[in-house]
Amino acid sequence: MFPFVGPEGITVSGLAGLAGVRKQTMAQAIEQLERMGYVERRPNPNDRRSRLVFLTPRGESVKPVTHVTAARVEERWAELTSPEELEALRASLLHLLTELRAE
Repeated sequence: MFPFVGPEGITVSGLAGLAGVRKQTMAQAIEQLERMGYVERRPNPNDRRSRLVFLTPRGESVKPVTHVTAARVEERWAELTSPEELEALRASLLHLLTELRAE
């Protein structure tokens, strides 16, 4: 979730779509993260009915941890497959992410 929250914020619906979970499930997760001080919700200037999720300074501090973890996962995958297969997987995942963001 943390990598998907950009400086412009994102709606709970947008996060739910990217994560492939129901909006209600994501809303519950955001509520918990908000209570823990990782995110905050602010009014959406483009839609008065919705709110945008933003990372707090505490939430921003988690991003480097997610990058390190992702790098470790990729290192492990590289041990299990060829560079060409790993690049094809990366391209497929980026394509899926692009499609999800376009929805």
